[in-house]
Amino acid sequence: MPLSAIQPEYYEQLLADKIACHLPRFSALGAPPPEIYTSPTTGFRLRAEFRMWHDEDDLNYVMFKPSDRKTPVAIHHFPIVCDSIQQLMPKLLTALKTQPQLRRKLFQTEFLSTLSGETLISLIYHRPLDDDWQVHAEILSKELNVSIIGRSRKQKRVIGKDWVQESLEIKGVHYRYRQPEQAFTQPNGSVNQAMITWAASIATNLTGDLLELYCGIGNFTLPLAMYFDNVLATELSKVATAAAELNRQENNIANIEFARLSAEDMTSALNEERPFRRLAHLKQPLAAYQLQTLLVDPPRAGLDPATEALAARFQQVIYISCNPETLLANLVQLGETHRITQLAFFDQFPYTQHLECGVLLERK
Repeated sequence: MPLSAIQPEYYEQLLADKIACHLPRFSALGAPPPEIYTSPTTGFRLRAEFRMWHDEDDLNYVMFKPSDRKTPVAIHHFPIVCDSIQQLMPKLLTALKTQPQLRRKLFQTEFLSTLSGETLISLIYHRPLDDDWQVHAEILSKELNVSIIGRSRKQKRVIGKDWVQESLEIKGVHYRYRQPEQAFTQPNGSVNQAMITWAASIATNLTGDLLELYCGIGNFTLPLAMYFDNVLATELSKVATAAAELNRQENNIANIEFARLSAEDMTSALNEERPFRRLAHLKQPLAAYQLQTLLVDPPRAGLDPATEALAARFQQVIYISCNPETLLANLVQLGETHRITQLAFFDQFPYTQHLECGVLLERK
C-alpha cells in the first residue's frame, strides 16, 4: 500500500466507493442490504513486514511499489500499524544500526502484535546465526521488552517465545489465543472482533453440530462452540492446528475436536471415500455427528468444486471471505440450493480495494 493512499480524512468516502463496486453483484444474487463494519482509520494493523535496505552505514525499512519492484521506498513512519509496532520501529532500527552482529546480512524484519500490545519481532537473515548473534539478540530483547526470533535457512533461534498472547472479548466473554509466529492471524484486530461477534450472533439461532473448515488457530471456533452441541474443526497447517488445541485447553472448552486435514480431505472423509488416520482420535465416529452448519473461512482462492458440493448438503453455511470475486463465484453455484439471508462487509483492509465479507446461506 503506498503511503499516499492512507487518507484518514477521506476514509468514509473511500469505503463507500469500495462497497459501491461490489454491492450490485451481491444484490443481483438476492442478498439483503449488508451490515457495514468500519475500521479504525489508523493504527489498525497488528502485523507488518519490511525489507531491510543497507546503504553503506545507513539502514532503513523499505517497501516496493507493485509497479516497480527494484526501487526501494524508505518507511520512516507507517501510520496503519498499531501503536506498539510504531513505537518499536525506530528503537529497533537505531539498535540495528549500531550492532554489526545483528545488522550483518539482515534481509527482512517482521512484527506481530496484539490488541493488548504484546509484540514479537522476527529478524530474517541471509547467513547462519551463531552464538555471538544470540548474545546480542538477548540484550536487544531485554532493551525492547519483546521476544525476538532469528531466522535463516534451516535455522531458527528464539529469544523469549515464538508466539504472542491475544485476548478478545466476544459478546461479553473473554477468549485467550496463542498466536504463533508462523500461523495466519487476522491483521486487523478490531475488525476481527467484529467478524467473530457477527458470526456468533448468527450462531445463537442455530442447533446441532458445527463443521468448520480452515479453522486456523481457532479464531472463530472458540467463541462459536457455546452455540453448538459439538464442533469439528479442521486445518491443514501443523503449527496452527497445534495452537488451536492449546487455545481450546486454555479456554476450557470441551466440545471442540480439531483435525489436521485439508478441506479437500475432510470432504473426502465425509463422502466415505477412504478412512483418514488423522480422524482416528475423534471421540465419536464421523457419521455420528449431527452436522447441520458449515463455517468456512477459505484462502483467497475460495472453495474448490468438491467443497462447494459438500457445502450444498448443509442446512446453513456461514461463509467468511477475503476475496469478493471468488466468494461471488461460489455463491452462484451455491445459489442452486441456498439463499443468502445475511450479508456483512468488514473493512479489514482500509485504503485498498480488498473487502472482507460475511454471508449466511440457508437451504431453500
